[in-house]
Amino acid sequence: MSAASIDPITLEVIRNALASTADEMALIVMRSAYSPVVRDIMDYSTALCDAQGRVIAQGLTLPIQLCSFPRIMRYVQERFGADLNPGDILIANDPYGSGGQHLPDIYILKPIFVDAALAGFAATVAHHTDIGGIVPGSVAIYSTEIQQEGLRLPLVKLYEKGQPVDAVMRIIEANTRSPVEVLGDIRAQIAACHVAEEGLTALVRRYGAGLLAGYIEALHDHAEALMRETIRALPDGVYRAVDYIDGFGETPVPLPIAVTVTVAGDRLDIDFTGTADQVAAAINCPISLPESASFCAVRCLSRQDIPNCEGYLRPITVSAPEGCLVNPRYPAACGARGVVGYRVFDAIMQALAQVVPERAIGGSEGGPYLLAAGGVHHGRPYVLNEMVVGTWGARAGKDGIEGISNPAANISNQPVEMIETDMPVEVLAYGLVADSGGPGEFRGGLAFVREFRFLADTRFTLRGDRRDHPPYGLEGGAPGAPSAHILVRPDGAARSLPTMPMESFPARAGDVFRLVGAGGGGYGDPLNRAPERVADDLREGKVSRAGAERDYGVVFCADGVTVDPAATSARRDQLARSRA
Repeated sequence: MSAASIDPITLEVIRNALASTADEMALIVMRSAYSPVVRDIMDYSTALCDAQGRVIAQGLTLPIQLCSFPRIMRYVQERFGADLNPGDILIANDPYGSGGQHLPDIYILKPIFVDAALAGFAATVAHHTDIGGIVPGSVAIYSTEIQQEGLRLPLVKLYEKGQPVDAVMRIIEANTRSPVEVLGDIRAQIAACHVAEEGLTALVRRYGAGLLAGYIEALHDHAEALMRETIRALPDGVYRAVDYIDGFGETPVPLPIAVTVTVAGDRLDIDFTGTADQVAAAINCPISLPESASFCAVRCLSRQDIPNCEGYLRPITVSAPEGCLVNPRYPAACGARGVVGYRVFDAIMQALAQVVPERAIGGSEGGPYLLAAGGVHHGRPYVLNEMVVGTWGARAGKDGIEGISNPAANISNQPVEMIETDMPVEVLAYGLVADSGGPGEFRGGLAFVREFRFLADTRFTLRGDRRDHPPYGLEGGAPGAPSAHILVRPDGAARSLPTMPMESFPARAGDVFRLVGAGGGGYGDPLNRAPERVADDLREGKVSRAGAERDYGVVFCADGVTVDPAATSARRDQLARSRA
């Protein structure tokens, strides 16, 4: 179809119909899932693809999984080609052989046929409770190769011409500690694919396959044009930044995530040369996740509503040396790869802040903090997958947001009641930490604290970060407070645990684990923060009187709530002189 023959109203109707179908898929997964990690945390994504395997709509789920669908669909095209039939459903989780991200993320893909012609694909991915391996939850920092992390599924058929391939399901069932939850979540993904089939089929029936294909091509072109317009608004140049993963083990060595962003006209290149080499631990990050984080960071610059289809990827290239932390070689372990992906987002944001600081965001908590615990309670195995999210950095004109997922994610914290109902765990505390947000004219979001008391003997593993390298501030804003992991015995003895330990820890019934996230980075000079905003923070418990005076130079009267203007002015002058 020519551009002149495209009706903009019809294009918008089709765009929204596709997006609604992808969102309906997401709702089906959430409402049908068995496990808390899918049902409550919402660690999953859904998408619709066209007949060429290009993403044409994605549900409002995880940006960090954004680019995994294009990669796995390329594997589908290469491996199966024309060997797909109505009723087929594919399954895979292998990062090296199928384009996945790590083994707990299982992809369910369904080719959609209308009148015997391939019209598109339904695509889902979900993080499953347990897929085997050396620890409950299948995420052990101390894994050194992917074979230690659980069951690897190459791209194979789970259903063939409408009939289930029972052998595949039996293999999965035999290799997980949580068969009820894992098989239930797979069925939820399959149900979402059936809904997508109904939605896409209805569009083909309404518009005809040829006309619909023409409008889908126009949607890709429209998204590309909007992204090129966004890039053209940036000054040409080369912008570099380095952020760090704290490292792993008892004596961590910082691991740099280096990025070079090159803007040239309406094209943008992101290169990770200079990033640390892959490591003998499970934080290696297959390239589809850094690609997703990169595209997410660039999208954050746009002030336009760009369709969430593959066309907008065309003006952006992402490259990384093979064998580095963000593009590891087989058989590098990658179960805990997420922490690297979130740091990729942070590094790109710092590079882009050099050119558009008014659109950049200060460092956030560093991505979800992972606690995976398991054991046997009342004769039944259990696995707790806790992914705790927390806070954003500040932006120009806005404080950081608390109690929210990282900007590169879209997941939720588990309700306390659900944890306590299903697991031998008691949540003792869940809240925000005063004085933890990075000081700035606009304050970083506060860190969270969550305390767990184990009610049964267990073993647990951790994944955190942002202790030695807390979230950065921008434009004179200060970093947020660092994170902490603390194990407290019933007698009160406390032990600080590494952010990414190379071991699992035994815990006895009665032990308490305290998880404190990092605070968000501030934006702008803290001495320019309006005193009345500091007073509001004091009343809300977000800063203390000591913190207000130390970080913002705001002094309160004897009543403890009223700002003393003269003392504040003098204190701020003193702090400014001490800086000089």
